Amino acid sequence: MESINNWGFPKILHKRITHSLFLGLITATSLFVSTWNTKALAQNLSVSNNDIVSYAQALLAIEPVRQQAFREIKRIIGSGNIPQIVCNEPDSINSLTNQEARDVARNYCKDSQAIVEDKGLTIEKFNKITVEISRNNGLKKRVYDQLLQLQQRKSLS
Repeated sequence: MESINNWGFPKILHKRITHSLFLGLITATSLFVSTWNTKALAQNLSVSNNDIVSYAQALLAIEPVRQQAFREIKRIIGSGNIPQIVCNEPDSINSLTNQEARDVARNYCKDSQAIVEDKGLTIEKFNKITVEISRNNGLKKRVYDQLLQLQQRKSLS
């Protein structure tokens, strides 16, 4: 996958696109990795630098899996709207009327959970960070900066 740094955009446009990518990653991931009881989830959250690195790595690893699942579900169900999928809410997966589409969603959920755990976070911690990012600009900036660092390292390799 080509890094956003290699697309040849002027710096200001690059920053806007990167910021949009960041917000898209957070939003898309939060649609699939449940954030039940969001008020309770992020209370007294302490996020270490290692957590930030793991979270950013997980976001970047989940995104292509999420995109592929989305394309597959769209292919299966056709031009209809894809409902919001939340992994630990069976009703959201069951709202997909096609069994094959439900299987794709379930596989996505299993894969994304494995990715999060492989990056050293629990699903609970991942969800807490996701919720807190929406309320804490300092944490949002830390994750954003880490995503940029990871993208820059990837473009150099």
